[in-house]
Amino acid sequence: MFVKIKEKISLLQIELNYIAQRWQNRSSLPVIDSGDRKILNALKRDCIYITNLTDLGFGYTPELLNAADILLPSMVNTNYSYSEKIPPKIYTVTDLAEFSNWGREPRLLNLIENYMGVPIAYHGVHLRKDFANKDQFATLLWHRDIEDRRVIKVIVYLNDVEEKHGPFEYVPLSYTSLYNPNYYRIKSKINTSEGINDETLNQIILKSAWKSCPGAAGTVIIVDTRRLLHHGTIRTQERSTLFFAYTTKSPKQPQLCNHFWDDSYFKPNLYSESVQEENDHVLSVGKN
Repeated sequence: MFVKIKEKISLLQIELNYIAQRWQNRSSLPVIDSGDRKILNALKRDCIYITNLTDLGFGYTPELLNAADILLPSMVNTNYSYSEKIPPKIYTVTDLAEFSNWGREPRLLNLIENYMGVPIAYHGVHLRKDFANKDQFATLLWHRDIEDRRVIKVIVYLNDVEEKHGPFEYVPLSYTSLYNPNYYRIKSKINTSEGINDETLNQIILKSAWKSCPGAAGTVIIVDTRRLLHHGTIRTQERSTLFFAYTTKSPKQPQLCNHFWDDSYFKPNLYSESVQEENDHVLSVGKN
């Protein structure tokens, strides 16, 4: 009993220190312009803001899209046997300047730091292709990311995403906030499973309240995936995306951020022979 009480006191002290750090850091937050202030206000209010690459106007966008175009043809479904649970193809492209320069855009970092309230860490970026699936599993289940108290993911659609492509979907914060009974019902379900399926969530929060995020190629979703309950929806056609990840400089569970830079997934060399050969193979197959 004494050990448990000591652990709870320690955790409480950590949270109080975090709150104090945010308070003390208010005067040190970077200045942002009026356009980015609009995004920040939306993030603080709704934990999500949807825009597009053109409106953001980051200088490295052409290099980003060109690099993605080179790599995407090699990202094919290697699970040729019939399966109702086909995992996505993921490339870790954090070390490639064409991607990391965009993720380190000063305007974006300043915006996210203002939202976090403390110095932040950019963990990296995944180039991802999700395939058609019949069943919910992994990130197709409703979940919250748990790397930190706040987790910002910047999702870039690389193709037009309609319902058939499985758009990002979330539940508005008002339905799942700490002061709503749904918060505790959802928490208990998530704690006893890998996530919540549509049928279960619909019994807690009606489907009519869920928000789907279809969009044209170049759509950008800036979202706090810790605070918003979210998932990718069932799809009948492929979806290609980029996922950039950010937490505070000292996340609660740093080990869960490692897959954005370690060897969990394939790391391509943008102009390597292996990628070119794979591209040539895919293109030749497509012509036959």
